Amino acid sequence: MTVAWTPHRFTGGLLALDTANTVVLRGDPQRTFDRFDDQVEIARFADAASGFRAAELGDRRLAVSSPAAIAPVVLSIREATDRLFRGAVSKGALATADLPDFLRACAEGLAGSRTEIGVPGKPFGNPSTPIAFEAALAVSALSLLRDDTIARLRICPNCTWLFVDRSRNSSRLWCDMSVCGNRQKASRHYRRRRLAAHEVKDA
Repeated sequence: MTVAWTPHRFTGGLLALDTANTVVLRGDPQRTFDRFDDQVEIARFADAASGFRAAELGDRRLAVSSPAAIAPVVLSIREATDRLFRGAVSKGALATADLPDFLRACAEGLAGSRTEIGVPGKPFGNPSTPIAFEAALAVSALSLLRDDTIARLRICPNCTWLFVDRSRNSSRLWCDMSVCGNRQKASRHYRRRRLAAHEVKDA
């Protein structure tokens, strides 16, 4: 099924978290699904991410040579990232047992890459040429290891997506207030109305 890669799909705050969030409703075996089950969506996601994550990427476009060819690497980085940092949010610390798989997955994403990164103003290298999606994904995932970033990682209580809380007082609760926040508000309002109706009926 073709996915509409809207701004809501990119509320993680970083490319690596947006990619981790392509598995929807993790932890719910009845409802979870993977948006990358159709490997063509990897290319469509990368194309959309080039725009939605332009600031992080320093306006460098993401390139996908072959979705089928890079899928194992992309999925490996995605799952290792989610496991490591979801655990960090839950436990308040990184689990060293999860680091080797994460670092190996990122190394595989960077293998064969012939580019330079980290230049001031060009965090992902020269914006005039594309960068392989799997390489950019690895760089984004590795950037999550910074202490100041780890401290701001959150799990949305509605959809379970990972996101970076960049609010001034670190009090953001939802990955997207206009979607998950409003859904929770609507759900609470509905429950209150049902409870009130039952109380009137039982009176």
